[in-house]
Amino acid sequence: MTDLTSGLWELLLQGVWVTVQLTVFSAALGAFVAFVVGVARTNRLWIVRFVSGLYMEIFRGTSALVLMFWMFFVLPVAFGWQLVPMWAAVLALGLSYGAYGSEIVRGALAAVAPAQQEAGIALSFSPWQRLMKISLPQAWPEMIPPANNLLIELLKGTALVSVLGVGDITFGASLVRNALGESAPVYTIILVMYFVLAFLLTRVMRAVERKAKAGIGQAPTKSEGMRKPDVKQVTAVSRSSQGGAA
Repeated sequence: MTDLTSGLWELLLQGVWVTVQLTVFSAALGAFVAFVVGVARTNRLWIVRFVSGLYMEIFRGTSALVLMFWMFFVLPVAFGWQLVPMWAAVLALGLSYGAYGSEIVRGALAAVAPAQQEAGIALSFSPWQRLMKISLPQAWPEMIPPANNLLIELLKGTALVSVLGVGDITFGASLVRNALGESAPVYTIILVMYFVLAFLLTRVMRAVERKAKAGIGQAPTKSEGMRKPDVKQVTAVSRSSQGGAA
């Protein structure tokens, strides 16, 4: 461990920053795709549902790594657009994980009680107004826990970009390993780095979840098991049980 010079540590820390950027940009693209495709899959028009479902099946059923290669190597040949490795990776990850996220959006919207939609129709709300004022505020808190899991998977999935030479944590660790000739300490360090990033991400998402639930009147309360028992209520239950036994 003493062989890790300041220069090598700086290389790993730069990799952390690149990983954070990849996660943020890919998550932003994925969230946009998930919202658009998820809402489209609840549309009344069958053609809209078909196209959005086709997108979801294609990108959910293909490898993010192969898609990344396609974005970087095939896209320039087919269309003449040369993407830098960073943005090829963001596109591949955002489109792939957005397809997974669309199912989260669709499922949460479908879970909203039909009576809520009927109330919106009775108030002469347009479909967009019903979505924004009724369905989405109620579905949003339900999306956050599965979205948290998907974000963590996305964070770990950014390690794929190292094959394109993007200087993320994994790529930096490979350079450090080659310089030191040691695998165990280097890969142990990046395991801890990924864990810390995932833990911080989870803390942020739980704070967002609490705020979202508070916004619709579902602020967390004390667990029933943690509440102090009511002595009068316990006594009354005990007396009634003894009377029944007699």
